[in-house]
Amino acid sequence: MQYRRAKQKGGTYFFTLTLKNRKSSLLINYFDCLRNAFNKVKNNHRFILDAMVVLPEHLHMLMTLPENDDNYATRIRLIKTNFSRAIPKTENINASRIQKGERGIWQRRYWEHCIKNKTDFNRHVDYIHYNPVKHGYVDKPIDWQYSTIHKFIANNVLSKNWGGEYRGDFDILKP
Repeated sequence: MQYRRAKQKGGTYFFTLTLKNRKSSLLINYFDCLRNAFNKVKNNHRFILDAMVVLPEHLHMLMTLPENDDNYATRIRLIKTNFSRAIPKTENINASRIQKGERGIWQRRYWEHCIKNKTDFNRHVDYIHYNPVKHGYVDKPIDWQYSTIHKFIANNVLSKNWGGEYRGDFDILKP
């Protein structure tokens, strides 16, 4: 059985990309390489990065594609590839990955969800920005430097104390 991904031309998608080694901190250790990978892909395959948070071993993002485009898979593959090529080779690579020309940094698959409406979009933005608190890295979302929350605050979309007193969970799977 083949997995079928949701596709919508010009759609907005939520993604989770995860490193193979869940104890790694490559994404923040080489944050500039990750930023460069995103910028390189954006220059060649346009998209809007609506919101994002980068944690040590995974990231969450909202990406909106151009009006007549539903090819997020190429963008995700190129982001992973460009990042992998930019960092030193220190990981162990199994035979299967060597045969496929893979570095062994990323989990092969990723989670995607096509955003349905404004409420769904807002819930995913909240989930993204609250994620460093959920994982115990900071007490307040504003304290995590690898997050678009700072742009949302600068643009007066969110207040500086947003999420600072909340101690629950932003559940994006609830209806």
